[in-house]
Amino acid sequence: MKILITGASSGIGKGLARAYAIKDNELFLLARRETNLRKLQQELSPHVKSVEIVVSDVSEFENLQEKIKKIGSVDMVILNAGISIGHSLEITPFDDFKKLYDVNLFANHAILEILLPLFKAKQSGKIVFISSLSSLIAMPSSKAYSSSKRALNSYAESIRYKYKNSGIKVVNILPGFIQSEMTDKNEFNMPFLLSNKDGVKRIYNAIEKEKRFYAFPLRFYLIIKFLNILPQFLRDKIVNSVY
Repeated sequence: MKILITGASSGIGKGLARAYAIKDNELFLLARRETNLRKLQQELSPHVKSVEIVVSDVSEFENLQEKIKKIGSVDMVILNAGISIGHSLEITPFDDFKKLYDVNLFANHAILEILLPLFKAKQSGKIVFISSLSSLIAMPSSKAYSSSKRALNSYAESIRYKYKNSGIKVVNILPGFIQSEMTDKNEFNMPFLLSNKDGVKRIYNAIEKEKRFYAFPLRFYLIIKFLNILPQFLRDKIVNSVY
């Protein structure tokens, strides 16, 4: 199986690359940091059919699309690349806000603009989106990140509906806090924090089971669901009590 993983140089992407490093797979690992990618390539090469690294900043769309065209058709793409600009109650500078949307949302479409016609032509393919539980509830300290992931949910659902009769599987994963370089920057208590190993294992299993929507950890997801069914005035009161 030919698999493209974005954001593969660290965190969840790196963990998924290791999970899919099995005999018959061909891996295409895409990220900005070439040194990290080469180390991962050396680690995984003995275990897979082939490992190719693709050095690209996903926010540089023209370059990104050229790289995807060179890769050509794959069997699965895991759209994992994402950034956070931290939690703050201050107004997010426009350039930071735009950069976050470029990486978390628009880059995914730039990639799929190339891959979707190829998937449709062969009537098969799997698209995995890595979203976030934070997409399900609005918090004043994560305006850019949460809204970008909420938009990603809508995009993923639209793609699933659009290509439902084309043999294309769409999986949307909404993790809570998973240990990574991104979460290591957080200076607050992260509820239900999972180890990278545990988080990646759950994501891998959901991909293999082709779950259309998988949000975890379950307790965290249920808390958010409960908050969202409360009357607006009550939800406002609870959120405002935290901030």
